[in-house]
Amino acid sequence: MENYLNGVEVFCHSSIKIKRNVTIYIDPYKIEKEYHDADYIFITHEHYDHFSPEDIEKVIKDSTMLITVPNTLEEAMKLQPDRSKIILVGPNESYDLKNIKFETVVAYNKTKLFHQKSKKWVGYIITIDNTRYYMAGDTDDLEELEDIKCDVAFVPIGGMYTMNYEEAANLVNEMKPKITVPIHYGLIIGTKEDAEEFKKKVNKDIKVEILIK
Repeated sequence: MENYLNGVEVFCHSSIKIKRNVTIYIDPYKIEKEYHDADYIFITHEHYDHFSPEDIEKVIKDSTMLITVPNTLEEAMKLQPDRSKIILVGPNESYDLKNIKFETVVAYNKTKLFHQKSKKWVGYIITIDNTRYYMAGDTDDLEELEDIKCDVAFVPIGGMYTMNYEEAANLVNEMKPKITVPIHYGLIIGTKEDAEEFKKKVNKDIKVEILIK
């Protein structure tokens, strides 16, 4: 199997770095070093553990493109003063940028109020070097997500604020990615044991990689 996770790190929670021909961060949080190497930073929604200005400051550089949701614009412009380098997104959009393509998808809770559909927060499908990475954001196991086609699916498993490990496994089994990586556990909610349970419930033809140590 091609090494789809080459250059991929999950720092903690939902904080992901992909370093291929470009360097991308998704929801950087609890970043321990000063990197300043981001070509692109993707933000799924405005909650503090996903849109963290102090952590964005550790990875951003002058030329960084910041892709985020509208409610963060004021803070985002303090981080990236060049408005032309900020893209505001909602669900079901697609973009073709230098070196990458990306699509946005819905991310919300079915009944809980933590992540309401009306907020129009997002997950991302990011294509780098012909590899499609799905970053779910904070979401439940929604029917709208079952048809997503991707090589690697990063899905939250912690429960309460998102789907739990069983619901996440069911969604992944419908999507049928080549690889899935559980996220959103081990820091605020969810445990390493949840990740192991998730792995047991994912179909055997889908590889599960646990990257949060």
